[in-house]
Amino acid sequence: MSRRVLKPRSLATALIGVVSLTLVAAPAAQAEHRPLRLLGEQIVPNSQLYQGTVVGGLSSIDYDHRTGEYALICDDRSALNPARFYTAKFSLDAKGLGPVTFTGTKPLLRPDGTTYPPLAKNDPAQPPNMRTIDPEELRVDPWTGHYLWSQEGERSAAALIDPSIREAKRDGSHVRDLPIPAGEKMTATAGPRQNLALEGLTFAGFGSLVASSVEGPLLQDGPEANTTSGALSRITLQSRFGPVLAQYAYPQEKVFASPNPPGAFATTGVSSLLAVDQADPTRYLVMERSFVTGVGNKIRIYEIDTKGATNIAKTPSLADTKNVKPVKKRLLADLADFKLSTVDNLEGMTWGPRLPKGERSLVLVSDNNFSATQVTQFIALAVPAERL
Repeated sequence: MSRRVLKPRSLATALIGVVSLTLVAAPAAQAEHRPLRLLGEQIVPNSQLYQGTVVGGLSSIDYDHRTGEYALICDDRSALNPARFYTAKFSLDAKGLGPVTFTGTKPLLRPDGTTYPPLAKNDPAQPPNMRTIDPEELRVDPWTGHYLWSQEGERSAAALIDPSIREAKRDGSHVRDLPIPAGEKMTATAGPRQNLALEGLTFAGFGSLVASSVEGPLLQDGPEANTTSGALSRITLQSRFGPVLAQYAYPQEKVFASPNPPGAFATTGVSSLLAVDQADPTRYLVMERSFVTGVGNKIRIYEIDTKGATNIAKTPSLADTKNVKPVKKRLLADLADFKLSTVDNLEGMTWGPRLPKGERSLVLVSDNNFSATQVTQFIALAVPAERL
């Protein structure tokens, strides 16, 4: 029998078909599930300098199989130093997590090769991909080794800047912009809220697919989560070549506590998205990051399944959800359950090296907002295979 070899575009087409299938599995035998366990924690000193830049604002992390190191994006909007990413290394095995050593940094560059301007110097007359950015998540492309990164744009009286997903070479130079759904573009009455736009980003289907998530509900999709009710945000699945294939509603949890004093700032949202298994483009980990004034942070990681969820790519508003079935979700980890020095503003996650005895390492990183009262925190968990 001859064996057919799928070309990259054919592979993408084949995997895209999987997205629409509803799989029926036989009930699994009940088995005792091992708990997740803490492998270790490392804190990077605040205001640490590296190659002339201030280390902080680390909003994502991704394991680079080519080098065995990690790539991290910084959400500095060119206010302290030009918008940039870092590479770092640390030991990680079944016994623990070692100290973090930064190994490189490069600025993210515009199509003309210049660095992105700070918000105060944004020029609205420039093309969209030349304006100021708010970097949030970065992933290493398994096909090319390039970086795919998301940014939130801007919604203010002074500017409306669309969020985006862009590709950069390893030196930070611009390659291309991927299209985003029309509903995620900024208009006066629709699109993402300020600072609740594109955050989560991950490759799926062995790199043939790109999944992304907005942090909070779009203006047209209803109110933000509060202490009495959750909210619906969107997860988008598209081909790595651009076309949007599907969107799904993601049910966010309600805000976990009331602020102190009453009426003070409280928020919740999706800060990171990670494919569970590259062979299955229907399952992802979602990090929900919440902050409540006077209480602190709550970070929960959920496993979600898009099988059977309604494709809402052509649904302009989720305000009426009678005919919309959101993704299924189950809690995988609440960081409050681990013996950590603190639970800070965790925003990024990646799979690290596989561990013995059927465990996978999951690495998390926090964005310290360049604040003296917060920390840059690296955390490693061991996730038993049967929990996924």
